[in-house]
Amino acid sequence: MRFGGLTAVRSVDFTVNAGEIVGLIGPNGAGKTTFFNCLTGLYVPTEGTVSYQGTVLPPKPHLVTKAGIARTFQNIRLFANMTVLENVLVGRHTRTKEGLWSALLRGPGFKKAEKASEERAMELLDFIGLAHKRDHLARNLPYGEQRKLEIARALASEPGLLLLDEPTAGMNPQETRATEELVFAIRDKGIAVLVIEHDMRFIFNLCDRVAVLVQGEKLVEGTSDVVQADERVVAAYLGEPFDGGTDDTTAETEAESTTGTTSTKGEAQ
Repeated sequence: MRFGGLTAVRSVDFTVNAGEIVGLIGPNGAGKTTFFNCLTGLYVPTEGTVSYQGTVLPPKPHLVTKAGIARTFQNIRLFANMTVLENVLVGRHTRTKEGLWSALLRGPGFKKAEKASEERAMELLDFIGLAHKRDHLARNLPYGEQRKLEIARALASEPGLLLLDEPTAGMNPQETRATEELVFAIRDKGIAVLVIEHDMRFIFNLCDRVAVLVQGEKLVEGTSDVVQADERVVAAYLGEPFDGGTDDTTAETEAESTTGTTSTKGEAQ
């Protein structure tokens, strides 16, 4: 993914298995959120493709979500003036078949689908511990609960792969621990999870594998012990020169939207 003369992501690919948590770390500007934006259709890769479970995905967020990839955002993107329940119901839209005429006529099929969606939404609210706040406006929730609600909305689309962009940003230690337990619970449901995070203690405790992105390229990938022991990772975080075999300047543009295997082939993967 290039922005003018800046290369933000170059030849990055991942395999994330069902029921596995993989972390994506790297210094600011390494290309992490840009990579997520390529995966979820917010950006059209300058070169290469994005594929999921062997199928090349079109660069359209709603089609990516329908294919089974959901995400949260670095900056919370809830519908502030909608209730907690309504926010989760929004995430169900790719899994319902009722169209405009069905909604206008409000026949038996529509009512049945609406009831099923609400039941599923309540299951998810119970899962994250917010069922008792179903009628609260999203804007009135504490920060940590807003983060949880965004995860519930993503889960409402029944993803096989969940992308979490800095899920503990701005949280206190208790909220961070609660988020860790929630991600483990999601993993236990067989969902693959890919997490961007700057909290190293959180990421190394959480993940089965960790990949390090530096200057838009994947530097190393392995277990927490392998990554922490890699001198190149230490150098990257200390700001020492990194010899990645390219003179291209790299940058990351922070922008946002919406298991198995994800990959992009070529310049962005």
